Amino acid sequence: MKLATPRWWYVRHGAPMPLTRALLTPISWVWAFVTARRIAAGRPVDPGVPVICVGNLTVGGTGKTPVVRALVRRLGAASGNIQILTRGYGGRMRGPLLVAPSLRTTDDVGDEALMLTADAPVWVARDRAAGALAAAAGGALVIVMDDGHQNPAVKKTLSLVVVDGETRDGEWPFGDGAVFPAGPMREPLALGLARADAVVLLMPADLEAPDPTLVALLSSKPVLIARLVPSKPPPPGPQLAFAGIGKPWKMERALRAAGCDLADFAPLADHVRYDERLLRFLAHRAETLGAGLLTSEKDWVKLPPAWRGRVTAWPVEARFEDGATLEGLLAAALNS
Repeated sequence: MKLATPRWWYVRHGAPMPLTRALLTPISWVWAFVTARRIAAGRPVDPGVPVICVGNLTVGGTGKTPVVRALVRRLGAASGNIQILTRGYGGRMRGPLLVAPSLRTTDDVGDEALMLTADAPVWVARDRAAGALAAAAGGALVIVMDDGHQNPAVKKTLSLVVVDGETRDGEWPFGDGAVFPAGPMREPLALGLARADAVVLLMPADLEAPDPTLVALLSSKPVLIARLVPSKPPPPGPQLAFAGIGKPWKMERALRAAGCDLADFAPLADHVRYDERLLRFLAHRAETLGAGLLTSEKDWVKLPPAWRGRVTAWPVEARFEDGATLEGLLAAALNS
């Protein structure tokens, strides 16, 4: 059973469940120690082509996938054959495997891998080094690695970490800095930033400027501002929206900000599997409300084919504000 991301992780000054945090803290010390040892012991493999890693410092959703898609679009015009490497979280295939959308499902390769095939060839590999070598052998001139900042198996030419820039309603992207499972951090902030080349601060479309305290905290590295904006407006009329993403409440906020007539919103666990029972429940609820069904692109690709015509996908994309700095980082990576 998949569990939803705890919102109390993201409370900056203490959590509403201090006993839970206290009980989990010793486990977080072990997690941080094991992660640091694994990274230090890594012997990165060089696949012979530039590897641009889009990672993060926290578990749960930060917007890595829209950033990957934005980078692939920019790189495609400059360098030709771009291929994407991902772990295929939620899928059963270990790889290395080149994803063929017509032959694979999200049960095989995961939701993100299947969605990314619309942008570039996608390799799924639990063993990232083997996947990078397979992509290079398959003709990749540049590899964009979706996630993997804490994975030392592949030599990275450029490491970008994506940070959720939405700080409101008492939320902070790193919570109070506690490491998983006591908090959202994959590793202590200072250690993760030290290995990054730049930070992508991903902002919602309706916030004018990032929190200056957050920018100052990240300023040891170049900070690129990107906006997560809708690719198209929400459909007209009342909608029942649902999402199984890292932070589903972010989609609810974004829909309301985009003017969606949101009759109800169902937050689900990240990478949730949509079975007939769940979908029938959502459809019955929408019918009761006189609403259409709306979900994210990542959720839509997981729907059984018979349901895709009944649910509207709401796509979003990352748009960078400082194109010159981004282009400079990418050019340096391509020319290394």
